[in-house]
Amino acid sequence: METIQVTERNDPLVVSPAEGAALLRGAPWSRLVIVGDSVARGVSESCPGYRTGPWSSLVIAALRGVRPELVHLNLGQRELVTAQVRETQLDSALAFGPDLVIALCGGNDGLRKTFDPDAVEGELEALFTPLRTAGTLVTAGFFDISGNPHFDARYRDVARERLAVLSRRIRSVAQRLDAVHVDLHDHPTERDGSIWSTDGIHLNARGQAVLGTEIIRALGTRLGTA
Repeated sequence: METIQVTERNDPLVVSPAEGAALLRGAPWSRLVIVGDSVARGVSESCPGYRTGPWSSLVIAALRGVRPELVHLNLGQRELVTAQVRETQLDSALAFGPDLVIALCGGNDGLRKTFDPDAVEGELEALFTPLRTAGTLVTAGFFDISGNPHFDARYRDVARERLAVLSRRIRSVAQRLDAVHVDLHDHPTERDGSIWSTDGIHLNARGQAVLGTEIIRALGTRLGTA
C-alpha cells in the first residue's frame, strides 16, 4: 500500500486560512498584539509540504477572512524569560490599543539552571492581568517535549517535568482571568517528532501550523463556532 505523505493540505491537525475564517466567523477583533519569546515570534525551520510562515501568519490570515481591516503587531523576541517580556513589551502592547492579545512565554523560565515556579507564576500574572484588561487574552501551555528527538536526552526528563508544571501554572492564571487558554500537553502530536526543528527547541513549519490551528480553534470555541 502506498504511503501518503502528510502535508499541510491533507494534515488533519491543520486548518487552512479559509477553514480558520469559518471557525472565526463573527470575530469582533480588529487589533491584534502578540507578546512573548521565540514561540511568540515564530522562530522555525522548513518542513516539506508546509509553508514556512510562523503560526501567527495562519491566525492573521484566518482573522482577515472575517475582519479584513485587522492590524497586528508582534513584539515577541528570542531568549526572554517572562519577567523580561513584561519589562520590555507590556507598555508597547498596551499602547497599541489591542482588543486581542496572544501571550506566549514561560518556556525559557523552565529551561534555566534555577527554576522557581511560584516566582514565574507571579510574573505571568503580572503580565497577563493588564493584557486581559485590554481585551481578549490568549495563552498557551507547551507541547510534551519528550517527543522531541532533537532535544538533549540528558535534560529531557527535567525539561518535560518543568514544562508540565509551567503549563499548569499558565492554565491556572488564565482561568482566573477568564482568558482563552490553549492546552497543548496532550495534543495528538505527543511523542511525534515531526513538529520539531532540528535545534531541539523550536517548532518547525508543521509545528507552527499546528500551533496556529489550535489557537484558531480555541478562539472559535470562545466565539461558540468551533
